[in-house]
Amino acid sequence: MAPVLQSSQPWVEKYRPKQVKDVAHQEEVVRVLTNTLQTADCPHMLFYGPPGTGKTTTALAIAHQLFGVLELNASDDRGINVVRTKIKDFAAVAVGSNHRQSGYPCPSFKIIILDEADSMTEDAQNALRRTMETYSKVTRFFFICNYISRIIEPLASRCAKFRFKPLSEEVMSNRILHICNEEGLSLDGEALSTLSSISQGDLRRAITYLQSATRLFGSTITSTDLLNVSGVVPLEVVNKLFTACKSGDFDIANKEVDNIVAEGYPASQIINQLFDIVAEADSDITDMQKAKICKCLAETDKRLVDGADEYLQLLDVASSTICALSEMAQDF
Repeated sequence: MAPVLQSSQPWVEKYRPKQVKDVAHQEEVVRVLTNTLQTADCPHMLFYGPPGTGKTTTALAIAHQLFGVLELNASDDRGINVVRTKIKDFAAVAVGSNHRQSGYPCPSFKIIILDEADSMTEDAQNALRRTMETYSKVTRFFFICNYISRIIEPLASRCAKFRFKPLSEEVMSNRILHICNEEGLSLDGEALSTLSSISQGDLRRAITYLQSATRLFGSTITSTDLLNVSGVVPLEVVNKLFTACKSGDFDIANKEVDNIVAEGYPASQIINQLFDIVAEADSDITDMQKAKICKCLAETDKRLVDGADEYLQLLDVASSTICALSEMAQDF
């Protein structure tokens, strides 16, 4: 079927919940924040959890329900100079008189949302401590991050912390089916299951994959279409590599690595999917063998992040896996 004409607006923004009560699968967070909205007594807040679980959506919904909002992405504007100028100047500005808006009292403070705050430098986070204290009467800070361990303790202790849980497959499926109904798309059960699997609990990623597949393949979307747009390596390719390693023949494994590189599959994705296969392997692989292979995969992932050659790293994974499965001694 020919691709259907689509709006230029990203579906992630089009279907983003506009109210806190509409955020999916975060019942405890929604319950506490709904009470906060009623009183307009809002502390500094720290939202943390996996990507695509509703952290930014919740922060924007709070701000939009109370008043207009200014948003900064802290991974782009993350240095100490931004804290000392842009953020500090905005935080110092007083807010006008209270009035009711959309049924909620408009508080006498502003909200500054710092998305991806775990990308901020330590100096920038330390500089924010004084700013938060000095302008606490007129400004509240919402910090959003994936890793709370990267937020310095003095900053985290000044905030009410809210953990966002990974989304279950059922919650994601319901949201995806809602979007399909709104957009007139046909998505069978296998495709829906595939979309939930490849998005790994990230609803934003799932919606992006769905829109990309719609633009390329039209209103009827199959499991294969979703795999093609997601960049996920076909399962049979990873299984062939693992089977070659189990054979104990390095030449066979080397051939599979050559095929992977020739096809242009990303080594990082191969590592991730190989980890899933090893972790779920049956009883013919011992826990110690799994541990040795996973240790190698972790080290390889770090080297790839540091810019190592993908071909050499995949060869190292193959040889280390062969050694682990054949119980050969390894020199670390």
